[in-house]
Amino acid sequence: MTHCGVEQYVFATTRDGRQVDGFTLCNAHGMTASIITYGATLVQLFVADRHGQLADVVLGFDRLDQYETESPYFGCIVGRVAFRIAEAQFTLDGATYRLTRNCGRHHLHGGRRGLSHVVWAAEVVPCPDGPAVKLRHVSGDGDEGYPGQLDVTVQYTLTDENALKIQYTARTDKPTPVNLTHHSYFNLAGARSGDILDHILWIDADQYTPTDEELTPTGRIEPVRGTPFDFTTPTPIGARIHQVGGYDLSYLHNHPHGTLARVARLHQPGSGRTMDVLTTAPAIVFYTGHYLDGTLRGKGGCAYGKFAGLCLETGHPPDAVHHPEFPDVILRPGQVYRQTCVYRFSTADGARVPAD
Repeated sequence: MTHCGVEQYVFATTRDGRQVDGFTLCNAHGMTASIITYGATLVQLFVADRHGQLADVVLGFDRLDQYETESPYFGCIVGRVAFRIAEAQFTLDGATYRLTRNCGRHHLHGGRRGLSHVVWAAEVVPCPDGPAVKLRHVSGDGDEGYPGQLDVTVQYTLTDENALKIQYTARTDKPTPVNLTHHSYFNLAGARSGDILDHILWIDADQYTPTDEELTPTGRIEPVRGTPFDFTTPTPIGARIHQVGGYDLSYLHNHPHGTLARVARLHQPGSGRTMDVLTTAPAIVFYTGHYLDGTLRGKGGCAYGKFAGLCLETGHPPDAVHHPEFPDVILRPGQVYRQTCVYRFSTADGARVPAD
């Protein structure tokens, strides 16, 4: 079924018999984005190179059962709270809540199911910016250990400016932490085109949040200057990666929280594809996919090896519930959680710092 630039179809059926629908958004330039209701997951994103040739630039799978059992969060919406919560517990208003431990002794990306491994309700919605689909899921009180019922919506819009806009809203009936993000692994050369070490990255952030050996933030906020984590000038990702083994850390960018601002630019010289990342959230997490080891077989049977894709995930810093110096992640009844992330594509010169 086609409606206003959106094709709706049945993608597959889950192991417990639930239908998973797919929605392909297409803009005026032939760019397409395909989203499925399982995990509100972006499964394909076809973007033109400098010669107008389209390629899928996100990692993923051909089959639903792989998303159910194998996926390292390819393309999904992550929450209730993205990233790590140390010791899988937190204290709020005098009460201690114990969460699912799914990363050693810690809680990661909302738990074993979270928002990433459930089937969302979805509908095509009118949007002046371009074809759009809105997805909704209600997470019950006590889900993965979190307090309160959380009503979450995510809208994907594909604009004629070649931007994929992701808008999050959430409401709760009890105080609870919320930190939603989108977890696509990007490779601007194409999802089956080797590693991302030649990609040039700029991050408009003078500060980052260091982590311990278990990738849990220490609570400090430190300058990037003079460290291998400094991307304030456009730098090939592989230039200093030997010093750190791989990047998996949070940056506090240089723009006010709540204002939609460009905080990062990614460029792949061979294809000419450039991706600008805009957000209203206060942080961006950069991860280089270095835990991929070639055992996962993705689209077309491709083996996803180390550095096959990278993530630029907007949101709040990891483990913010334990660090009052980090931006607050507590949502209370009567408040509305609202954040926007935009991935905007072009063939602009990514070797230059973009002018706002």
